[in-house]
Amino acid sequence: MPHRSEFGISPFRLASVCLVLSFGLSGCSGQKAPDETAQTPTIAMTPPAGRSNGGAIASEPEDGQWVRPAKSYSSTRFSGLTEITADNVRNLHLAWTFGTGILRGHEAAPLVVNNTMYIVTPFPNILYALDLTKPGAPMKWIYRPGPIAAAQGVACCDVVNRGASYADGKIVYNTLDNQTVAVDANTGKELWKTKVGDINTGESLTMAPLIVKNRVLIGNSGGEFGIRGWLTALDLSSGKIAWRAYHTGPDSAVLIGSRFKPFYAEDRKPDLGEKTWPGDTWKIGGAGMWGWISYDPQLNLIYYGTANPGPWNPEQRPGDNKWSSTLFARDPETGEAVWAYQMSPHDLHDYDGVNENLLLDLPINGRTRKVLVHPDRNGYMYVVDRETGEVISADPFGYINTSTGVDLKTGRIKYVDDKEPRLGQVVRNSCPASPGAKDWQPSSFSPLTGLIYIPHQNLCQDVESVEANYIAGTPFVGMNVKMSPGPGGNRGLFDAWDPVARKIVWSVKENFPVWSGALSTAGNVVFYGTMEGWFKALDARTGQELWKFKTGSGIIGQPITYRGPDGKQYVAVLSGVGGWSGAIVAGGIDPRDSSAALGFVNTMTDLPGATNKGGMLYVFALP
Repeated sequence: MPHRSEFGISPFRLASVCLVLSFGLSGCSGQKAPDETAQTPTIAMTPPAGRSNGGAIASEPEDGQWVRPAKSYSSTRFSGLTEITADNVRNLHLAWTFGTGILRGHEAAPLVVNNTMYIVTPFPNILYALDLTKPGAPMKWIYRPGPIAAAQGVACCDVVNRGASYADGKIVYNTLDNQTVAVDANTGKELWKTKVGDINTGESLTMAPLIVKNRVLIGNSGGEFGIRGWLTALDLSSGKIAWRAYHTGPDSAVLIGSRFKPFYAEDRKPDLGEKTWPGDTWKIGGAGMWGWISYDPQLNLIYYGTANPGPWNPEQRPGDNKWSSTLFARDPETGEAVWAYQMSPHDLHDYDGVNENLLLDLPINGRTRKVLVHPDRNGYMYVVDRETGEVISADPFGYINTSTGVDLKTGRIKYVDDKEPRLGQVVRNSCPASPGAKDWQPSSFSPLTGLIYIPHQNLCQDVESVEANYIAGTPFVGMNVKMSPGPGGNRGLFDAWDPVARKIVWSVKENFPVWSGALSTAGNVVFYGTMEGWFKALDARTGQELWKFKTGSGIIGQPITYRGPDGKQYVAVLSGVGGWSGAIVAGGIDPRDSSAALGFVNTMTDLPGATNKGGMLYVFALP
């Protein structure tokens, strides 16, 4: 008779897939008490008076548009528009709305180009073009890519899409069934469509592409299905594949060659993407790329992080499992790797490295350094020299008890042995939980305040490793999980972080995880949304709430701001709860099924009482 765990299932039962991965867990775990040895972030005693710490970003002209999800190549999500300020934002009112007709998680950022707004929906990935020159912004055209319905079965965490990018008269985005499409921005005519992956092996596409020069950069999802992760570049003109860099396997496949000079000696050995895995398991080792890409035009390097190794059960993949949970710097034209740094070697807790990388110039120890600032799921705010890959600092920005710090001499994270998952054993109170101290939801940096604004979560979990068996296109996880609120009981936070002083300047607690992106402006206002559906504006200097508006569904989208054809400043955000955190609502999951969404439902049973399904664009302006 097979062993049955306290989670209430046989660890050898194959999980089912419906909207999000569902693994058999039961029970409900309450608020976690802090561990005496845990790490917590440093918090400033008083907020600054609005003076910048000297942090700067590459100068890009403010044209009032929003042509890519992060706005700038430096991924700061900062707008130089100044009409809406901390003094008058209280007067914001609803200007117009647009219903998408789709009731799944809306994670995308709208684009605004040449007085037209473009919106990409969750599956079936409809692209809408709205005419901003006319009252109410009526539709100019609709493009329907017609993705394969079966793709929904390999979407780990809702059938989301994180948006499109614009370049050379084209709107380019991904569909869930592994197609990248380019559409004429004026007419909606399909210009090209390229298949880049296979749903039969568990691959899907949810990330927003970044366009650099003539390269469209995309990466795959599917780390919970035994995929082999990659970053691919397509030719912007034709859609043909220019290069593909895998994240596991021999150096030749990872595009590691003579230019590869990682900062840490242990990363310079040959073929680590193959030799740090048992046997051929690197072929099904995950390490996808479904997050964000940044670009430094001066260095001509792109920066991005890779996702978790598979399966989650770490005992089935001894070794560092390179290059999962890794930051890469690459040449965008050739794909050649220039340096890499693995944040979570032999990832024990599903701490993907896909979060955003803000490219800043910071005063550090008396000199200005070109850095990459990365708030990782493992709970550390990494400041990395973006020329060399050296970790300058790594400080906790959330509650952490799964590790005790990062050794700056070696770059290695220091795991806590007692929190390592083991087959058939329940490990309790691991913090942060698998979604991390922060997941994909992007932060923003204001050069006026010098602060990074971080939407994130405060969650812990109990886990039990089980044996995972690989069958192509089916779940390959090997972990039972029960998530719960972290210390304090609040599940969400919106923090202002000083990357020079390396501490939190102010903090706002939220009941649910803050799963939306952040937006900061030259008017000293910062915007974000909550899973209950509140869209909020805070004073970027102090964190004081200045305005809020209740939308019809929880907000997990990325807010933007733009200058309309009438010269006025507008703020826009998509409302529509879902994603991993909101699967209980978007998927209509019974709250009693704490097994659903890899244990996330266990800590979100009250969300259905706070919000409903939705799919609506809200646009605001001053009178």
